[in-house]
Amino acid sequence: MTPKRDLRSVDDTQPTTFYGPTSLTNDEFRNAVGAVDFAVDARYAWDTGVAISRFLDGLREGRILGRECRSCGRTLVPPRMFCEGCFRPTDRWVEVPDRGTVNTFSICYIRWDMVELEEPELPFVLELDIETPMMGFMHKLGEVDPQRIEVGMEVEAVWKPEGEREGSILDIRYFRPRDAVLRKGARQTARAKKKTGAKRSGSRKKTSAKRKAG
Repeated sequence: MTPKRDLRSVDDTQPTTFYGPTSLTNDEFRNAVGAVDFAVDARYAWDTGVAISRFLDGLREGRILGRECRSCGRTLVPPRMFCEGCFRPTDRWVEVPDRGTVNTFSICYIRWDMVELEEPELPFVLELDIETPMMGFMHKLGEVDPQRIEVGMEVEAVWKPEGEREGSILDIRYFRPRDAVLRKGARQTARAKKKTGAKRSGSRKKTSAKRKAG
């Protein structure tokens, strides 16, 4: 019988220095060993298909569209021309509300290329406010303190102005809390209003006191 081999390293000494990932500047990236600076003349055509084309047209119009399957009663968003649950074509286009809840989220303090961010990115999965559960898409949050985000928080879309929309998921700038109190800066605004109100109230009392004295 062959004896078992110990696959552990003979030397268990821990390394004194950890060489983790580091970000590269543009010059470092272009001058790195093996780097090639070459302009690729790549031409291609990409068709979004019937369902997503109409979905993107809807975003340009400031609407979120889905496809309804009358067999199972679901509304599919993003839309599909074929219901994967019933194995049949979907039936009609429907417009859905541009609001919903946070299904899950992430707080990203480092960019994809390992550059640290001053303001974190807040990607999340939107669960639309429709009868079909677990239906929605991924986007990002805005106007909210990262520490106040929680699963189940109600959010609404903030759209680009009509003239800036181009038929893209980014025609929605971001989603923000529906509760104005939870929006970033809401507390400071409320405090400022209270201070302003207190100052006005104080000045009115002084004016009234002067009139009585006069």
